[in-house]
Amino acid sequence: MFVDDFLNNSWESIKTLVEAIKDFKLENRKSVTLFKFKDSQRVNHEVDGNHFFLRGSVEYTNPQLTVEEVQGIIGVKILQVCSNYFNTAGLRKPEPADYPAICELLKKPSEGVVVAFLLNTDDVEPDRYSMNPLKASIVTSGQSAFPAANVQTEQLGVDSAFVKKYEGTLISKDEADLLQRYLDAGKGSYLDFVDAVKYAQIAELSEVFGMDLALPALRMPLTTMRNEGKDGLLHHIIGETHRDYESVAQAYACMGRSMTKRTTLLTVPHSAKGFGSKRAARGKLYFSGTLFESVGVTYKDTLLYPNAMDENDVAVAKCEDTFSVAAEKLSAYDFLENPSSPQFFLYSMGSPEDAALWHGVGAFAAPQLLQSYSSVRAVCQKGQLIRDLKEKYGARTGVPLQFNLAPEGMWVHPLHRNIDASIGSVEKPLDLACFGMKIEYLSKFR
Repeated sequence: MFVDDFLNNSWESIKTLVEAIKDFKLENRKSVTLFKFKDSQRVNHEVDGNHFFLRGSVEYTNPQLTVEEVQGIIGVKILQVCSNYFNTAGLRKPEPADYPAICELLKKPSEGVVVAFLLNTDDVEPDRYSMNPLKASIVTSGQSAFPAANVQTEQLGVDSAFVKKYEGTLISKDEADLLQRYLDAGKGSYLDFVDAVKYAQIAELSEVFGMDLALPALRMPLTTMRNEGKDGLLHHIIGETHRDYESVAQAYACMGRSMTKRTTLLTVPHSAKGFGSKRAARGKLYFSGTLFESVGVTYKDTLLYPNAMDENDVAVAKCEDTFSVAAEKLSAYDFLENPSSPQFFLYSMGSPEDAALWHGVGAFAAPQLLQSYSSVRAVCQKGQLIRDLKEKYGARTGVPLQFNLAPEGMWVHPLHRNIDASIGSVEKPLDLACFGMKIEYLSKFR
């Protein structure tokens, strides 16, 4: 039933992806190291770079899987399987014999030219959307304005008041117990904790849906920058976009921003106190003529976002600090010396993606992000703004294919109708398949 619905409602996306595969040219790209968690242990997967990479995503803003995240994982899995299948079998309208064949492929780790992976952004606040069951301890431990990559779990615990208020909508009792068990079992990295929990839930859902949903993941940007060294790709991107007035102006143009006020930071410097929330940071770029001089940064207590169940329950990033960073610290960038969080449209250029699946653009996600994402790649494809991307780093400079979980087909809690419901709060997760799966191709962002 589910495969039939997907093929009927998303055929144009499958066709677009298969046609792109046919035109896909091998460019001797570097291999990509992805990872999964199994039984709480990280397992790395080295993938040959000459594949067609399809990007999905999950969040580090909550340790429990949400209905939205589950739809995204299943969406990217079935798009991968169907595109690989029709690339091999031939691009034609589906026939009755195709359905059981595709169902069998969904049960297995996917093989073929298209590789699906999850890009997990580790620069977000740990409770950005007021839906983290650890929220009280995140605030009291002083980590609410930290990037998720820097959060430690030693002082974290499940917030009983949160569970009592949101049981059945944003969390279930079983999930709360699962989170506490994982917290008790290992102290340290918040990212490892979240990934371990979500992969444990994914393993259960794979049984429920009859699909292998354990897709490999990649953490960006902070984990990548911490590991790549000063000569790495993301370091290079930050350095190139902070060379001078012209480079900053060109990056601003990709975002559709004016240089009049210069208050949008291309990369947000972290405070010595550990703060790194992009929303809580106020900044300004200072120039003397065309000479780039410095970046001023102020962190202050800032409200983030509410969850879908209570618009008055708004997450908070608590922080107070003011400092400046000399321009040369950015143009000759060293993350270990001056940690910062670059904007998504810049650091996503370090992702291996040739196509991406977004979640509800037009209703739940902003088209402006896709526009800046596409614009910067189009500029770089012409050899402008960021030099040597392809020659030195083997980076992709073209604009990837953009797919979208259609807003009218977004999965929600069957009773409460919220997309941020935890998967554990849905009594029968398989019922979500009745919503179907509609993936649309966003051709205007090419």
